[in-house]
Amino acid sequence: METERLLLRRFTRDDWRDLHEYLSQEVVVKYEPYEIFSEDAAKQEAAKRAGNDSFWAVCLKDNGKVIGNIYLSKQELDTWSLGYVFNANYQGMGYAAEAAQAIIDAAFRNENARRIIAMCNPLNKPSWKLLERLGMRREGHLLQNIYFKKDNNGCPIWQDTYEYGILVAEWFSRRV
Repeated sequence: METERLLLRRFTRDDWRDLHEYLSQEVVVKYEPYEIFSEDAAKQEAAKRAGNDSFWAVCLKDNGKVIGNIYLSKQELDTWSLGYVFNANYQGMGYAAEAAQAIIDAAFRNENARRIIAMCNPLNKPSWKLLERLGMRREGHLLQNIYFKKDNNGCPIWQDTYEYGILVAEWFSRRV
């Protein structure tokens, strides 16, 4: 799948270096359910993602560099769940919006998606601002509903979650 500046393709095992570059950035993994990745962990993750059709490598069209990833997974009732992570060196340039718009559009056009949902931490303002720019509506604010990490005493560090969604009819009505 191509956009003006990007190529969205399946991961390969050889993508581990670019994957490591951004998954080893603390600012990138801050709201993710994992810690920063070592090179060995990035190699394993690249192999895992190469075998998972839900992950899309987001590459610069001019040189093929992987600058992030989009996650799109089929759920129940023709609903698909969207997620994304991007290299901090390429954030704020519109790449995430371009890639997410392309993947959402493809899901609605080609996969019979009825609804796309996404979740993010309310403290991750760039993420929820992106979801709103994509036309997604904030449908909920869950309080202390999840944790990924524990404090020094082994206690959960609870986080809130914003829930977003958009229906196929809403998506295409925005494009007319």
